[in-house]
Amino acid sequence: MEYRRLGRSDIDVSAICLGTMTWGEQNSEAEAHAQLDLALERGVNFIDTAEMYSIPTRAETYGRSEECIGSWLANGAARDKVVIATKVTGPAGDRFPYVRDGKPRLDRANIEAAVEASLRRLSTDYIDLYQLHWPDRDVDPFGRLGYDHSDRPSVPLEETLGALADLVHAGKIRHVGVSNETPWGVMRYMQLADGGGQPRMASIQNRYNLLARSFEVGLAEVAIRETCGLLAYSPLGFGVLSGKYLDGARPPDARLTLFPQFDRYTPERVVKATAAYVALAREHGLDPAQLALAFVNTRRFVTSTIIGATTLAQLETDIASVDVRLSDEVLQGIDDIYRRDMNPIG
Repeated sequence: MEYRRLGRSDIDVSAICLGTMTWGEQNSEAEAHAQLDLALERGVNFIDTAEMYSIPTRAETYGRSEECIGSWLANGAARDKVVIATKVTGPAGDRFPYVRDGKPRLDRANIEAAVEASLRRLSTDYIDLYQLHWPDRDVDPFGRLGYDHSDRPSVPLEETLGALADLVHAGKIRHVGVSNETPWGVMRYMQLADGGGQPRMASIQNRYNLLARSFEVGLAEVAIRETCGLLAYSPLGFGVLSGKYLDGARPPDARLTLFPQFDRYTPERVVKATAAYVALAREHGLDPAQLALAFVNTRRFVTSTIIGATTLAQLETDIASVDVRLSDEVLQGIDDIYRRDMNPIG
C-alpha cells in the first residue's frame, strides 16, 4: 500500500480509502466488519463515513454506517491503526426531517451537536478528519453543473470555521476538511485560517472519475498549491466503469438495480463513453474497474481514492488497483476517449 500525507497534518493515509455508505443498507454490520478487517489487512488505514449514511438516506438508517465502525472498534479493533473521517450534514430544505429537528446547518450549535452524536456512534473520543458534507450556502454540489447565484442567507464561513477550531482545541477532532466545495469556498477557508490562526482545510472530498473530471478545472490547482488534496469519491461512477451495467445489464443486488433513482450515470452519452473505457481496458488486458481506479490513484492532486464495495471480492479488486500502473499507450487511449466527449455526465 502507498501512503500519502493528509494536507499539512502529521497523518499519513493510504492511497485507497474505504468508503462506507452501503453499510446498514446494502451491507449488514457483519459484512461491514469483514470489509474493515480485510481492508486493514491489505494496508488500508483510512475510513470515510458521514452522519447521513447509509445511502439512500432515510430515518431508519441514519447514522448506521458510523455505528458499524463503532461496533467494530468496540469489539477490539485498534483505534490507533485507523484514520477515521466523517462529515456533518449541511442544509437541505425539508429533505432530512430526522436530522436535528429537520434544520441541519453549518452553524456552531449544529456542528457541536453533530460531532457529539458521531463520537457516540463511532465509539471513539476523537475524529481524525471532520468534513463539511456540502456548503451551507447555495452552490452546485455533487457534481451538478450550471451555476445560478443565490443570495439566500447562509451561515458565515467565519462561524463554521470558528466552531471547528474550538472542537480541534477541545481534542474532539484533529483536522478539518470540505466536501462538494468550490474553488472560492476552499480559498476563502484558507484565507480565514491563515489570517486568524485557525485550522486549515486538509482535504477536499469531491466527485472525480473518468466520466466526470470537472475537478481539474480550478480545484486541481488549489489542491496542489494549497496542499489540500482530493479525496475522490465515486471513482467508478456508481460502479458503471466496471462495465457491469453495459448492454442494459442490471445485476441482482447491484446499486443501480436496487436504486434506479440514481440515474446520473445512465444517459446514452455516459454509456457510450463507459463502453469505450471498458473496451480500452480489455484491449490491454486490464480489469476495467482497476483501469478507472488506477487513473484516479495516480493524479497528482489526489490524496486518496474512496472505494465502496458490497462484496469482499469487489473490495480485493479495488484495493489491488493501487499496484496497477497505466502505460503511456493506455493513458493516450484515455485521453483520446476523453477528448471525444469531455465530462459526458455533465
